[in-house]
Amino acid sequence: MFDDLNDLYQEVILDHCKHPRNFHELPQATCSAQGHNPLCGDQLRLFLVVENGAIKDISFVGSGCCISKASASLLTEFAKGKTRPEVEAMFERVHEMITTGRVSGEVGKLAVFAGVHKYPARVKCAILSWHALMAALRGDTQTVTTETEDI
Repeated sequence: MFDDLNDLYQEVILDHCKHPRNFHELPQATCSAQGHNPLCGDQLRLFLVVENGAIKDISFVGSGCCISKASASLLTEFAKGKTRPEVEAMFERVHEMITTGRVSGEVGKLAVFAGVHKYPARVKCAILSWHALMAALRGDTQTVTTETEDI
């Protein structure tokens, strides 16, 4: 059973890596943020359209390892239509899951990253897009980097 679940998780990550969802620029973005992980070479830029307190649209562009790209892809699927408090709550759950392996609360498809905690070098790859999302919602203009952030 466990091997089947690991295989499924790997398939989901590979699918989102090879065919990332919402992978394009949004010229009408109301906010954006850039993220960089020098250790792995991950670079991404998130674009958000926020209206009436909710994320109406979200996309990203960039390059990086499979985990980084899949994480950004799944993040964009989750975040569409969500409010800032909903995104902040999910950030906390995802951060705990990626760093400890413990899943607290409903995380849906994002559960595919629960095993990342076993690979400390990959934790930063998986959480980079989430930190960039939080920076965009705060209006931060500086690049989020895994070398200066508590990621």
